[in-house]
Amino acid sequence: MIYLDANATEPLRPEARAAAIAAMDCLGNPSSVHTDGRAARRLLEAARTTIGTRFGPGSVVFTSGGTEANALAIHGLAPGRRVLVGATEHPAVLAAAPGAVAIPVDGDGVVSLAALEALLREGPALVCLMAANNETGVQHPLAEVAALCRAAGAMLQVDAVQAAGRGTVPGGWHSLAISGHKMGGVKGAGALLLAPGVEIGALIAGGGQERGQRGGTEALPAIAAMAAAAVSDPSDLSVLRDRMEARLLDLAPEVVIAGKAVPRLGNTSCIALPGVAAETQVIALDLAGVRVSAGAACSSGKVARSHVLEAMGLGSLAGCAIRVSLPWNATEQDVDGFIIAWAAMRQRISRSAA
Repeated sequence: MIYLDANATEPLRPEARAAAIAAMDCLGNPSSVHTDGRAARRLLEAARTTIGTRFGPGSVVFTSGGTEANALAIHGLAPGRRVLVGATEHPAVLAAAPGAVAIPVDGDGVVSLAALEALLREGPALVCLMAANNETGVQHPLAEVAALCRAAGAMLQVDAVQAAGRGTVPGGWHSLAISGHKMGGVKGAGALLLAPGVEIGALIAGGGQERGQRGGTEALPAIAAMAAAAVSDPSDLSVLRDRMEARLLDLAPEVVIAGKAVPRLGNTSCIALPGVAAETQVIALDLAGVRVSAGAACSSGKVARSHVLEAMGLGSLAGCAIRVSLPWNATEQDVDGFIIAWAAMRQRISRSAA
């Protein structure tokens, strides 16, 4: 089996596994005042400090994952403001901001700064923009976006679920969403980081956990694993990714690599094979023992046309693209195995069409 679907979930890092197991042996509830509860609280606060130090100054609110972190940010920061979202945002953000105004992107998937600047002139706004796209890996110019938001008095919420743990996330945001399992941690934990002075109301009310900003007992093992994964050394996978793309283009000049001309996450490649449905490709590769995906993994097993590629103006290719996302432990053998399986798939399809 060759696993190349890291943007859906990374393989568990050894240090994250060890941290989760150690936290499982901590009996107490972090909200209890007895000895075991205080021990659990120390673990929780140590993880909070680690996450805050890793990603920026301010406060850290633990959540169940990136989806909840994004929803919490929008719920807490949107009142009284128009919500502006990138046209290629993750479905979780689009669902949390119904009626939001889309900020267009160019043919490479990069947000239009001119369009954003024009939209910001229309009044108070909350801008929601991902640091890196989950399907293409394309990175937005967040430093420039943050400068425009500051000049206009707008707030900036950054979805860093894919970028966290894979590179540097620029500052200037008011809130930042991350997810543990996208960094090699355990599923079930995420965090919303808030810049100094930013306060939000709870989306989930409860017993006052997370300083009243998120109710519910914290998932301590998953949170401890997230903190351990967050400080792991990121793998530079761009050389492997670029070699893979070059080989595919040699084999099939008709292939289109979405966003290839602009900065991307080093592990991500969105590969369109014209005329071949994404679902067909995913299934064929799965049968060959290669795990890839198409679109967002949060779509409950559905394979549909990519709204990301449609926003980039790629037309029919929006239904013909797969995402190959290399995990932190990817090897040359993994990439070579994918290329062999992909080439065999293309050859079978070509013979069937002949």
